[in-house]
Amino acid sequence: MVAKPLAKPDPAIEDDGERAATASSVYTRRARFFDSGNAFNLKYPAVPCHQFMTERDQALDPGTGTALIPLDLSDQLDIPFPVTTPLILTCYARIRARDRLETSFTASGELYYVIEGAGHSIKGADWIDWASGDIFCLPGGGETIHIAGDDDCVLWVITNQPALAFEHLQPASLDDPVTEAVHYPAAEIDHQLERVRSELQGEDIAGLALVFSHERQAKSRNILPTLTLAMNQLPPKDMQRPHRHNSVAITLNIRCQGCYSMIDGKRVDWQPGAVMVTPPGDVHSHHNDGDEIMTCLIVQDGGLYYHCRTMGFEFVDD
Repeated sequence: MVAKPLAKPDPAIEDDGERAATASSVYTRRARFFDSGNAFNLKYPAVPCHQFMTERDQALDPGTGTALIPLDLSDQLDIPFPVTTPLILTCYARIRARDRLETSFTASGELYYVIEGAGHSIKGADWIDWASGDIFCLPGGGETIHIAGDDDCVLWVITNQPALAFEHLQPASLDDPVTEAVHYPAAEIDHQLERVRSELQGEDIAGLALVFSHERQAKSRNILPTLTLAMNQLPPKDMQRPHRHNSVAITLNIRCQGCYSMIDGKRVDWQPGAVMVTPPGDVHSHHNDGDEIMTCLIVQDGGLYYHCRTMGFEFVDD
């Protein structure tokens, strides 16, 4: 018996759905129907492998002035609000010496890495003094005031604002935030990285990673319910085995002389201070051909996939 070819879908139905045959009220007129011939043929633009060089150069240029610089791929992804990837928005923040930058993100939380400079950030009753190499987290929603010290400052900012925008959601109240303010000073990060290198060197693992969490999220190992944040290192003349996972990876290259990635068979040379997107599901490996240890900071929407039991991590060189 020869199977009959599927009927070609009606473009009008494919785009907007079948309307109710009898629509007697405003409620029934809103109804749309799809079927097994056209309900699952959605084609979204893929998350691109991308390195934000223009934005990096703008953020590090002393002539830029105080500014928030979104790393925005919404046009490539056909999403109607700013995104770096569908669930994450990252930005550079440049603040001139003794100047202030006010930000307001509709997000569950705000994550910051201090690329250069020193200053402090204020949100509600929270006040965090920060300096180069520090990481800190603040609750989302409301206004945050960042004030630079005696030198220009550059921060890398991470939020899950797109995840909330997708469903028109609002952040939790500052009286009961998803994650309270927390500070990871650079000296403590260095101490913890030294511990990681000592304890895990030579182990058959995905790399040397220091994962940042919070007492409210410690059970899930995340820094926000849907976001994981880790500082990864790779010794000189070493590589991280080819692997893949369902979460996206957004990487800030901190120390990366002689480093590159192979992503879906293509070489991507790391650029210092630049942010790089590794698409979800792509096979990738990281390589350090340089003479110093590689250091990078990676945010992933892994918390969402762990919660759904769909992380899908696997090595692919066996």
